[in-house]
Amino acid sequence: MFGLDLWQIGLAVAVTLVAGFVKGAVGFAMPMIMISAFGSFLPKETALALLILPTLVTNIAQAFRQGWRAAWGSVVAYRRHIAMVVVFLAISAQFVTRIPQAAMNLLLGAPILGFALWQLAGRSLAIRIEHRARVEIVLGIIGGLYGGISGVWGPPLIVYLLSTGAGKQETVRVQGVVFLIGAAVLTLAHLGSGVLNADTLPLSAAMAVPASLGLWAGFRMHDHLDPVRFRRWTLVLLALTGFNLLRRGLAG
Repeated sequence: MFGLDLWQIGLAVAVTLVAGFVKGAVGFAMPMIMISAFGSFLPKETALALLILPTLVTNIAQAFRQGWRAAWGSVVAYRRHIAMVVVFLAISAQFVTRIPQAAMNLLLGAPILGFALWQLAGRSLAIRIEHRARVEIVLGIIGGLYGGISGVWGPPLIVYLLSTGAGKQETVRVQGVVFLIGAAVLTLAHLGSGVLNADTLPLSAAMAVPASLGLWAGFRMHDHLDPVRFRRWTLVLLALTGFNLLRRGLAG
């Protein structure tokens, strides 16, 4: 079926269900979970193809969960960050073959892991209101630069949201809006690259079903998480993201 054994499809469905749940609960980490797990039992291009449409579909649901007005409000409120991510992602993508991805993963993973561990240790790092516009722009530039090279542009945004004390709903919605833009670009890019083709497109679309089911269950968990636990779990996953980037950098 789809050129894969039945056990591979079953395992892919299970991984996608779990990844969708985590995304629904805290707003991110679905592609990281999927690509890390898929890489152990699927060919590289198939693994990438399988996460593209689930990522697109779940980000649409996440961004618009509170309605289009709330989503548009997030676009307006975080327009500086979004603009910098889009511009610098496009710029840095042109240099993807010239800059070692391993080095970029190490440079991003170390500060992300350090920030998460610092926060988990009970230390505070809040951005003063008069500096927020500049910090938002700088972190957008960093996210864009790293995103074009490594495909990872979310952690700087999460650092910003945590440092400004954004609420649960706002944190998840803003992530959905920003990630949706990247997911749309990724989908179009790989329709052109051939990663999404007649063989992989139906399977990627099928994976959107368990991803959506997991997302719905994660939303239910998110609604029952108090702000302190939500922040803690967000930091734990951010630390794991930083660790994963360091691992990939050292392996590369």
